[in-house]
Amino acid sequence: MKHFQYLSKEKRSEIFLYEPIHFSKETEREMLAYALGATLYMPGSRTAIAGDVLSGKFLNGKHEGLTSMVICLEDSIGDTEVETAEANTVSQIGTISDSVLKGQFDQRNLPLIFIRIRSREQMKRVARKLKHHIQLISGFVFPKFTSENGRGYYTALQEIASDSSVTLYGMPILETKEIIYKETRMNELLGIKAILDDFYEYVLNVRLGGTDLSGLFGIRRSRDTTIYDISVIRDCITDIINVFGRCEKEYVISGPVWEYFGGGQRILKPQIRQTPFQQAYGHEGLEFRANLIDRYDDGLIHEIVLDNTNGLVGKTIIHPLHIKIVNALNAVTREEYLDASSILDQAQSYNGVIRSEFSNKMNEIKPHYNWARKIILKSKLYGVFHEQQSFIDLISETANEQLYI
Repeated sequence: MKHFQYLSKEKRSEIFLYEPIHFSKETEREMLAYALGATLYMPGSRTAIAGDVLSGKFLNGKHEGLTSMVICLEDSIGDTEVETAEANTVSQIGTISDSVLKGQFDQRNLPLIFIRIRSREQMKRVARKLKHHIQLISGFVFPKFTSENGRGYYTALQEIASDSSVTLYGMPILETKEIIYKETRMNELLGIKAILDDFYEYVLNVRLGGTDLSGLFGIRRSRDTTIYDISVIRDCITDIINVFGRCEKEYVISGPVWEYFGGGQRILKPQIRQTPFQQAYGHEGLEFRANLIDRYDDGLIHEIVLDNTNGLVGKTIIHPLHIKIVNALNAVTREEYLDASSILDQAQSYNGVIRSEFSNKMNEIKPHYNWARKIILKSKLYGVFHEQQSFIDLISETANEQLYI
């Protein structure tokens, strides 16, 4: 599996100075943590999971570009559907696994698969039912993760991985009142971090439950705003980054879900400029921009830019239309790559200030070192653009075809 592999070899050569590398669940953890990109959630009650894979829809059509997904047994299904959804999930994964073993589907093209469970007891039960098919999944997602239940989740995960002799990761979702309420937040975050530190090799991402956190205050961001415009959520995200984003023992933090995938009445101005689209594709580029705006994808783009600015990597999504946008905005520009490479190259022999090759900024070796390290990691996974290329070229695919996602 690699990002943008749906593009032709010629198109990848046209867009990328350096193409993305392949990765799998067996890839080194530090690298894999940055690789998830757009992580699509789908209900465990959905009966077409295996069918979609076997018919290739994860790589073509509406699932084009998908590299990570979560089968949800928690909030996306009703309480009365749990047993049915659990059985369906096990059956669907078994079908996929059998198809891989029979050579009907190449596992290298399979997205990383995680299961979002309701409790550690359910995780153990699902693992038992999966039997040898558990090798197909990359791990489990732990909703409403707290300092009270967290150690139990990871202890159970460690036991399952050991008993099954497979690599499994756990991804906690921070979304409870103990985290958002000011008076309990810091103690709770530090308590959670102590647990994650003890199970560091099993932690792939720390995920943010923006919808649940907003819901505790009866708040929901509109199509015109981002999660960072909700002050109480922005304040909480700041503290989460402060605790988990430190470079001494860093965790990759993913961006919260964008909830919208259709249009509606617009109040504020569009949040993406005309110029990049017009320069790339002329009139067709402006039409493509208009389509993005009609779907309110400009709000999503704005939020991803803010995610990246704050050091968050990847994003939870609920609609396949968002896959290309999230992944494209994680690709690295040539300028970023050359700055990062220069900083890392100089770090062993010099620790002062050097001028950017583009003569538009200063690069300080010590302060910018960790930024540069992350950029190089992302450059390997999402690629490096040629100088005149940008995310627009990835989400539109080609200037000679109809511009749509």
